[in-house]
Amino acid sequence: MSAPVHAAEKPLAARVLVIGHRGASALRPEHTLASYARAIADGADFIEPDLVMTRDGVMVVRHENEIGGTTDVSSHPEFADRKTRRIVDGQSESGWFTEDFTLAELKTLRARERLPELRGTRYDGQFQILTLDEVIDFVAAESATLGRPIGIIPEIKHGTYFQRIQRPMEDALLATLAAHAYTRTAPVEIQSFEIANLKYLHDKLGGAQARQRHPNIRLLQLLDEPQLQPYDVVAASGTLTYAQMMTPAGLRRIARYADAIGPDYHAIIPYRADGTLGRPTALVHDAHAAGLQVHPYTFRPENTFLARDFWHGSDPHTFNADGAVAEMRVYLDAGIDAFFTDDPALGRRAVDAR
Repeated sequence: MSAPVHAAEKPLAARVLVIGHRGASALRPEHTLASYARAIADGADFIEPDLVMTRDGVMVVRHENEIGGTTDVSSHPEFADRKTRRIVDGQSESGWFTEDFTLAELKTLRARERLPELRGTRYDGQFQILTLDEVIDFVAAESATLGRPIGIIPEIKHGTYFQRIQRPMEDALLATLAAHAYTRTAPVEIQSFEIANLKYLHDKLGGAQARQRHPNIRLLQLLDEPQLQPYDVVAASGTLTYAQMMTPAGLRRIARYADAIGPDYHAIIPYRADGTLGRPTALVHDAHAAGLQVHPYTFRPENTFLARDFWHGSDPHTFNADGAVAEMRVYLDAGIDAFFTDDPALGRRAVDAR
């Protein structure tokens, strides 16, 4: 049985950290240099590059390998014949995929806003697709300028898929981190929704001695909707669900190879049927009992993403800074150790007011 849920759980972390989700993606197109720059300027402790592979084996920063929705690839006639259909993590998808492009080809594209109806299109067409190397170099320069460490929290996207098409990222990521002076000492947290690649990384980093050998690198097990399964489990015909991973026994198993969990924040305090905040679950308490920090995703500033308790007006498109900060503070009271937000300035406000 889980322990009773306390009204105000204390974080394990000495300092609660603000993670710029794909940069400052509420304010600039995600995973662009402008988005990362804004996140850092607004006080993010970490910035998040999601990683996928190119045809020539370069890690680039996109939320998924299908790029039709977040770049202008569809307006490039020279790439019209690259549009195709793929099965990615068991789902059929139509579009343009990074693994069909060289880095040089991807560099001719420009980023577009993922949520134009909420966040506008005024920055569309201005920013390139970035490599992980470019992100690290930029963060290192910003850290030197500002005189403070800025962490990097890369996510390996579609790990099993890329392994099957001979574009694995795990060793390439470790090699890249080792190749940069900055990421040999700066805070790094590698994340994945899959399990096997995190266990592999844990062993490559030194297993039980990982903290001594690589004190700056941590591993984050992401957790999806309870009824779903990590895709590597699906691929192996396993039965493990995210719900089982979030039980006390499941959390203890995660703690054997990871340092933190990253659940959807609704798994910590669910919304009621009417959209208002419910009561906290036992997840934070149980994770802390297993020795795991809790880094939920993703706090966003528009009404449509907030509990009804915090809406300003009735328009779901309204950018609601005060409501977003108020909601974050409730989750901070639940004992989270870090959190992903599309607007790090608001996350900074929520943390610094405590």
